[in-house]
Parts: sequence; structure tokens; C-alpha cells
Amino acid sequence: MGYSAWQIIREGLTGNRGWKPVWRDPAPKSEYDIVIIGGGGHGLSTAHYLAREHGLTNVAVLEKGYIGGGNVGRNTTIVRANYFLPGNSEFYSHSLKLWEGLEQDLNYNVMMSQRGIINLFHSDGQRDAFARRGNAMINQGDDAELLDPAAVRRLLPILNFDNPRFPIYGGLLHRRGGTARHDAVAWGFARSADRQGVDLIQNCEVTGIDIENGRVTGVQTTRGAIRAKKVGIVVAGRSGQVAAMAGMRLPIESHVLQAFVTEGLKPCIDHVISFGMGHFYISQSDKGGLVFGGDLDFYASYAQRGNLPMAEHVMEAAMTLMPMIGKAKLLRSWGGIMDMTPDGSPIIDKTGIDGLYLDCGWCYGGFKAVPASGFAFAHLIAQDRPHDTAARFRLDRFRTGAGLMDEEGTGAQHNLH
Repeated sequence: MGYSAWQIIREGLTGNRGWKPVWRDPAPKSEYDIVIIGGGGHGLSTAHYLAREHGLTNVAVLEKGYIGGGNVGRNTTIVRANYFLPGNSEFYSHSLKLWEGLEQDLNYNVMMSQRGIINLFHSDGQRDAFARRGNAMINQGDDAELLDPAAVRRLLPILNFDNPRFPIYGGLLHRRGGTARHDAVAWGFARSADRQGVDLIQNCEVTGIDIENGRVTGVQTTRGAIRAKKVGIVVAGRSGQVAAMAGMRLPIESHVLQAFVTEGLKPCIDHVISFGMGHFYISQSDKGGLVFGGDLDFYASYAQRGNLPMAEHVMEAAMTLMPMIGKAKLLRSWGGIMDMTPDGSPIIDKTGIDGLYLDCGWCYGGFKAVPASGFAFAHLIAQDRPHDTAARFRLDRFRTGAGLMDEEGTGAQHNLH
């Protein structure tokens, strides 16, 4: 259904009884041209761009649970394009441009808020590293400003600037970065894909992938067999499990990443802040809650919950950076399953099986990549060749070892994942 200010007023005065479902709930057909396994942000955006950019609408998105119940609804909602490594830099720059036009493209309010991101640094070496990163961002065509301590203090007076262990030397400001409403992003892409004729099939778990003579022919699901000419796997932390159905072993590990939110507070943070010495990041939601997170739990798991030692570590970092947060009451915490590659970069590529495509390995960057991932994956499935922005995200790089570097440009460091 359409939305307007008049519709909101009318429904508010009549008990909100006139709203209609945002997308259909169809039964799966016996055959589709394309089946997308995974109804998260990346799968939904892939379906949207398959229809919008390539005119392919005989498409089904299969979701084990409900739309928006996975990582797309379990993150800290940060959007940015301040990456350093060639390949990642171009990709996330493209993604941010898509974010900036996403509400017009979807005709849906995803609550995009370009409030700016400030990465703090706490030593001369970190200042040099962020200056280099900022120059790379500017050369890429994105924005970056190096701030001295006085400039950071004017923007963020609530921080602890004089901590003897972690004094704030300054920050790198990325003004076009910010946040978006994660649920609204899922709903917007789902609504758009449905309106273009894509079938969104919820509560439909894939239990097998059918392959004949080296070519995919369809999938087995809890709602019956579905034949397909092409199948795309885009299931985040479950990628290894689903790929195993096709006899593949992926170079990824699945880890838990926790996030937290406090009770609603008066406005006190109008940027996204990243603590350079504690792997801690925080912003304030439109509802007033402080949304923050930290590092991985550092053990492989498929559980959407984290451990207490890492929760304690995150709280320690929060108190170190901004002691005022100690007065806030923690409302809830949650965990998302991160599919971690050894080099910190994703995989968008064809597999060794004809008609089977893979989109995974997003590490910490899954939410901010949603538009560009779907755009590139749709291009790969439709054209059978990689989009320029994802040309470096080949699966075979792990076999050859060519160009294996993480987003900091420091090389593959398995111990960090």
C-alpha cells in the first residue's frame, strides 16, 4: 500500500484499522528462474536490484524464519565509507552513494541519518594512520577531515579527554557517514521487491541443494522442492552450513558479535563515535537509546547471544571513553552471527557449480554493505560476470593467496578473527 501524511492522520483517527500488509505471503511455486536463499538485507536487496536493474521478476527469496529476523535486525545500524584497502574502498564508496538515494529508490523512509562518524585516535602513530586513511578516502572521492583535540572537544564535550592511558589526540571525521533504521531497511527492500513481482517466502528452510551433472537444478525446502535455473546463497553466518549442502567448504568462520542499547535518554550524542583503543563504537538512536558494541566473542558459534566476559570488556571501554554512560541503565543486548573471512573482505562470486552463486564473508561490514552487495550480487547473477565494484571479491583468492589483505592494509591475520 502507499503511504502519505494524510494516510497516517486518517489511520490515527480511526484506530489504525485500515493498514494493509506491506508484502504478500505467497505459497512457493514449483519453479523459478532464480532462487535467493536468505531473506536478510543482502538477499532482499539482491531481489530488488534483480527486478529494478535487470527486469528479472520470476524470483523467489526463501527465508528460514521471518523477514528481518536475522543480522539485518541485529546490528548497530552504522553506515560509512571510510575504508582504506583498494577494493573495499571503492565498494563501500559505491554503497554509500546508494544509501544516499535509497529512500527515493524504494519510496520508503529508511531513516537515513548522515550525522557523521568520528574515529578517535590516541597516539602519534594512530594520528598518522588516520591521516593516511583520510587522504585515501579523499582520493577515492569521499569526505574526510582530520580533527585536533580542540575540534573534537567542541563536537563531543562528554568524552574523557584526559584519561592517562588513552588521551584523545584527535579524530577523523567522515561527515557523510551515519546510521539508518535497520528494520526499515529490511521492510523497504522487501516491499519494493514484492511490488515488482518477487515472491518472498517466509518460514521456508532450505534443506538441500539439487545438483545434476555439475549444474544446480533447484533446492529442497521444508515447503517442498523448488526447481530453479540459478540459485544464490546469501545467508551471512549460516553460509558455511548452506554451502555444505552443495559439497562446498568455505574459507569462513562464524562468530558472535554483541551489541547493546540503553534506556531512552535525552539527546547527548549527535555523531557515531569510534574508540580507537578499545574497539568500541556508539551512537544514539532516534528513540534516545545509546546503541553500542565492541569486538567479537572470539570463538566460533551459531548462537545469537554473547558471553559475559566480552560484555564486560565492552562496558569497560564505554566507561573509559565516556564515564557519564555509567549512569544509564542497560535495556537489552543481542548477538549477530558474523561470517568472518581470513582477510576481512567479502566474497561475491560464482562457485564451481554452474548456476550457483555466493555472497558471504561480510565480517563487521554487513549492514553498511546492504545496497551495494545486493546491487553487485544481482549483476553477477543476471550477467554472469562480476560488477566492477566487486571485482576483487573473488572466491579463488583463498586458493592462490593473491592480494590477501584486510581492511587495514596489514595483511591476513587469522588471530584477529
